[in-house]
Amino acid sequence: MELLFEGIAAALTFENLIYAFVGCLIGTLVGVLPGIGATSSVAILFPFTTYLPPTGMIITLAAIYYGAMYGGSTTAILVNVPGEISAVVTALDGHKMTKKGRPGPALAIAAIVSFMAGIVGATLIAILGPPMARLALVFGPAEYLGLGLFSLTAIAALSGPSLIRGAIVAIVGMVLVSVGYDDSANFGRLTFGSETLLQGFSIVPVMIGLFGVGEVLRLYEEHAGTPEAPKKIGKLMPNREELRDGLAAGGRATVLAFPLGLLPGMLPSVTSFLSYSIEKQRSKTPEKFGEGAIEGVASAEAANNAAAMSNLLPLMALGIPTGPTMALILAALTVYGLIPGPMLFTVHADFTWTVIGSFFIANVILVVLNLPLVGLWARITTIPQGILSPVILTICLVGSFSIRSSLFDVWVTVIFGLLGWALSRANWPLAPLVLAYVLGPLIERSARQVIELSPLLLFERPIFWGFLVMAGISIWFTRRMWKTAKGKIEQE
Repeated sequence: MELLFEGIAAALTFENLIYAFVGCLIGTLVGVLPGIGATSSVAILFPFTTYLPPTGMIITLAAIYYGAMYGGSTTAILVNVPGEISAVVTALDGHKMTKKGRPGPALAIAAIVSFMAGIVGATLIAILGPPMARLALVFGPAEYLGLGLFSLTAIAALSGPSLIRGAIVAIVGMVLVSVGYDDSANFGRLTFGSETLLQGFSIVPVMIGLFGVGEVLRLYEEHAGTPEAPKKIGKLMPNREELRDGLAAGGRATVLAFPLGLLPGMLPSVTSFLSYSIEKQRSKTPEKFGEGAIEGVASAEAANNAAAMSNLLPLMALGIPTGPTMALILAALTVYGLIPGPMLFTVHADFTWTVIGSFFIANVILVVLNLPLVGLWARITTIPQGILSPVILTICLVGSFSIRSSLFDVWVTVIFGLLGWALSRANWPLAPLVLAYVLGPLIERSARQVIELSPLLLFERPIFWGFLVMAGISIWFTRRMWKTAKGKIEQE
């Protein structure tokens, strides 16, 4: 607790407050823009944070992430255009409340339960982070190999009803990350004699292409009209009964979503759907859901924010990203040579606890930004796509060039943008490709070390086999989940 209080005090310094405030402001601004989610926001703005010191960079990126999560609910509630996939669930009841002339209470309960889930999540990160990092001390090559395989399998299985598609995309990601110079073998792989390809594909232009350029192309293709925001928000605070029901639903969703968010592939969007479904099943009046139930808004928003916080825990303690956004934050840490795990909580303790302290500060800033300025955010949602898309595309290309001042990175951004657009258009998942791109080197390095030591080592490592069992369970569970969901859709 002493370290946590010191971290909060450090986060309250003027410089770090500015980083948190600017990150929250930009994240919310980008988050309310229709079609631009949290991952796209972080990917697009990542290059411009590389000029900041390490602490400022991570505080800003995390604040952009939270801000985009908050902002996505605003467009979902007001104009039925979710800014983030997880906000699709929020739109089910949130926009119905807007159509009934009560957008204010929907926006208020979304902000209140998001704040509640964020604070609970930040507190649990502070409590669970050090012991989880100590657990990483017993991990060797076999354990990291098992963890990498489990993470990749879980993400591929959760990315859509077709496990085969998820596996194919993951394999493509593994192949792409292998392009470049191999230090261990001392030769270039898949370079086809090109000296340029020896440097490989940097993760930043890859992510900007997949989630920035790809989203712009998708939005342009859809020719979505300019949404019309309500002219008047009206009274913000919900009545006593709505507040009670909303807080109770938000509390239950937080308790469910935080532990789920620790698992690879359990992104905020997945936990939002699960929490909403469970809340509807336990309700005495399930017919209200989908017609403007404030519990539906609360459960979805609390779940996505609790999961967004818990996604950071395995990243900081074990160095394992649970989704595309966490992969970018991992890349940010490696820019400064900061390796997640025990070292982050010991050698770099000042940095780590300042960042954790900033999680609390950012949640307070977001409440202050979202409720009083909701009218401004509503007007921003009406920016025509014809103006918005060229601006975002220009920022993407400038950002990709600024990392290494390389035109090669610009071409990488364009090519991966076309790839991301093509995959989205064909309903193929992007997450397995991104996570394979990040986890590929870890899996390859761990496998090489196991082979060099002795493959028989695997039989002496129960944790490795535990991860393989978990991988099998994740495949079985997700196949059953998708099959059940398909059956319900066919019945309806």
